[in-house]
Amino acid sequence: MNETVSFGYQQVAPAEKTARVGQVFSSVARRYDLMNDAMSAGLHRRWKDRFVRRVKPQMSETILDMAGGTGDIAFRLAESGAAITVADINPQMLEVGMDRAAKRGIDGLVWTEANAEQLSFPDRFFDAYTIAFGIRNVTDIPAALAEAQRVLKRGGRFFCLEFSTTQWPGFNDIYDAYSHHLVPRLGQMLAKDGDSYRYLIESIRRFPDMPTFAGMIEQAGFTRVSVEPLLGGLVAIHSGWKI
Repeated sequence: MNETVSFGYQQVAPAEKTARVGQVFSSVARRYDLMNDAMSAGLHRRWKDRFVRRVKPQMSETILDMAGGTGDIAFRLAESGAAITVADINPQMLEVGMDRAAKRGIDGLVWTEANAEQLSFPDRFFDAYTIAFGIRNVTDIPAALAEAQRVLKRGGRFFCLEFSTTQWPGFNDIYDAYSHHLVPRLGQMLAKDGDSYRYLIESIRRFPDMPTFAGMIEQAGFTRVSVEPLLGGLVAIHSGWKI
């Protein structure tokens, strides 16, 4: 890994990024879902519904939902009857997810604190691996993709929902103005933390575009890699298969 990595628009040491990202999500955990609604006007719910439909979870499957702390993806996956493990590096995010599951009467999920770059699960253990709006916050993305490939069974599926770069003419400028100026203000108003949301927006800008990230997934050993742009590519569903 490089000597420095991006933390928003800053270059920092890898260990510093891991620590600072942890601080961001510890700070926003309790207001994370409220902010998702505010920032996306509720669209994140439809994106996540579409994402899970693409995964097509089955009752007999075991699925790892990485960076899934608050449970949004896991709750949707669990409706299929599949065995879901929710993993997140941040214990505060996991606490929010477990509280939400208890209030909804959702049981049977496995919750575990885990670093996407160094998973403790055995080789070829899961039928599917999902990660939604989490991969851009990983310090070493190639390492996380390699771990996803390792823990999947042969024939296993990788799915990633992440922000990207819209290809609609003019829309990117509008979104840039909105995200850089309004989102930190919303973060300050609703979560009392404008700086954390400034980082989250900057992390979107620093994340690789769709073709580049698809190439990274292929380099990790996945085949039949594809991408489905949403809102012209503002958000994208990446997928690949392990053979």
